Amino acid sequence: MSRIGKKPIEVPKGVDITVDGNTIQVKGPKGQLTWRYPQRVSVVLQEGKVLVRRSGDLKQDRSLHGLTRSLVSNMVTGVSQGYERVMEISGVGYRAQVQGSKITFTLGYSHPIEYQLPEGVGAAVDQRQTTLTLKGIDKQQIGQIAANIRALRSPDIYKGKGVRYAGERIKLKVGKAGKK
Repeated sequence: MSRIGKKPIEVPKGVDITVDGNTIQVKGPKGQLTWRYPQRVSVVLQEGKVLVRRSGDLKQDRSLHGLTRSLVSNMVTGVSQGYERVMEISGVGYRAQVQGSKITFTLGYSHPIEYQLPEGVGAAVDQRQTTLTLKGIDKQQIGQIAANIRALRSPDIYKGKGVRYAGERIKLKVGKAGKK
């Protein structure tokens, strides 16, 4: 039995879960998420808890068991508390500005880069314009947006300039050795 899959998911107050066929819908104070889970697993509501069960003992069934439980747990956490991803921008003149649902980056290129945020995702920048905070209810979507933004100018391995996740450590390489 999957260690993760067999753990029940506690449903906090204010969160409403509906299971219809192979679709689970989670509503909470922050919003609403819907997901079609695989047919090899079943999701059951019992006494304020969500249980995920698998149909058989095949390898695919076992892997989908833990995955489904994790994704449903992320949905419950997302609609009740939300997710946030903090990114740091380092480099001389590198900065970000938020205008509505659009982020404008100055990352050392000859032109500014505009990134359009999808619906349901918010962004905020600190006063120095070097720390970007992404907020939303869908953990996968927030992670993908953060990865796309990091790819605009990933951290340089020699100087460390670029966009990185908060707390990410970059191992800097040594440059060319000088002549003696």
